[in-house]
Amino acid sequence: MISAGEFRKGTTIEYEGNIYVVVDFQHVKPGKGSAFVRTRLKNVITGSVLEKTFNPTEKVENAHIETKKMTYSYNDGELYYFMDEEFNLIPLNHDQVEDALIYIKENDPVTVRFYKGNAFSVECENFVELKIISAEPGVKGDTATNVTKQAVVETGATIQVPIFVNEGETIRIDTRTGEYMERVK
Repeated sequence: MISAGEFRKGTTIEYEGNIYVVVDFQHVKPGKGSAFVRTRLKNVITGSVLEKTFNPTEKVENAHIETKKMTYSYNDGELYYFMDEEFNLIPLNHDQVEDALIYIKENDPVTVRFYKGNAFSVECENFVELKIISAEPGVKGDTATNVTKQAVVETGATIQVPIFVNEGETIRIDTRTGEYMERVK
């Protein structure tokens, strides 16, 4: 158990049957009345944000989230299989992996998050290198500042890339924003 007065950014709690991470908090001591803690909580499974005020002495259950480095192995049409260091395969459904799926391919490392032994999300590395499988050719003379075009990478994701990047090249992508970073030689 943890009291609301001990909240810090990144603290994970169980509240009303859901698991939340404290995104922001503020201890408020008004001129009249008792102090309170104003929080923004993000549901770790659905991503929804909840704004809630707590009494500083109010107790909530502390939630322990376990993270494990794993490797994406394969997809059998319905399930996606991930392997840990002990070569155990863990099957996950599309809802659990859909956010990371557009940036991972077989044998890529990922981080799988667990709560009470059940996997609930998959996160890929912050930067991935993927090959462009289709992109329109750049137009000669079209050199205005920051001109971009759409390109499709080997995982099927569509990324905005500079006009000089061509089909067949490998690029580095920031998976947190989905933005092109640079060409990889």
